Amino acid sequence: MSNYEEGMRIIEETCGGGKDNVISLATVALQPGKAGGACPAVRDVDAYYEKGVFYISTNAKSNKMLEIAENNEVAFAVHFEGISGSGTAENLGWVLLPENAEIRSKMREAFADWYDAANNEQNKDVVILAVRIKKAKIFRDHGAVQIVFEMAEA
Repeated sequence: MSNYEEGMRIIEETCGGGKDNVISLATVALQPGKAGGACPAVRDVDAYYEKGVFYISTNAKSNKMLEIAENNEVAFAVHFEGISGSGTAENLGWVLLPENAEIRSKMREAFADWYDAANNEQNKDVVILAVRIKKAKIFRDHGAVQIVFEMAEA
């Protein structure tokens, strides 16, 4: 089995199956650091995973979305699972757009305990953020198992 196949199997097994994953999502801040260079910004978000993509409900006016609009390269780490990587982020638009119906339904199920309390779907700024994995690293058994791979091109 290739690193890609094994890595995808582990990510699917760990993050898939309709579960609510907590991930740290890193972006590049809009304001430079003291030395003038890029400054990272990180926050924890709930994410639904399916087929190489993490889906997140968020507000289009949040800092992460403003940062992604300027630079869609992101990094992520799945909490306590030894899975991290990088990818690209895309605003899929308002959660109630017809093209978002299928993924919205899956997210509502995965996030059932809190989704309605956190998301006013009538507000058109409530959007779906898709984070498409480009590269990933799986770290298990205190480093005894390390799998690094890039996503296959579609």
